[in-house]
Amino acid sequence: MTPDRVVTLARMTLEVTVWLCAPILAVAIIVGFVTSILQVMTSIQEMTIGTVPRLAAVGIVIYLMMPWLIEKLMSFTLTLFSNFRPFLG
Repeated sequence: MTPDRVVTLARMTLEVTVWLCAPILAVAIIVGFVTSILQVMTSIQEMTIGTVPRLAAVGIVIYLMMPWLIEKLMSFTLTLFSNFRPFLG
């Protein structure tokens, strides 16, 4: 396999990874930012107040987006397996 094909395969894989992780990370960042602001405003510095809402939000987002995530991952896998001949030689 030539270096160009390795780079192409790695780029495709990283692109799909970013598309799958971006919404989850965005929600985690937004919820973390909001809870941090609320903690500063109320002067409550408990660690669980920042962690539990973020975990709950990420869990809900993963649950709600699971059909889209699976469809995107299956599409990438089928595209890769159906056009794998260039990567073999």
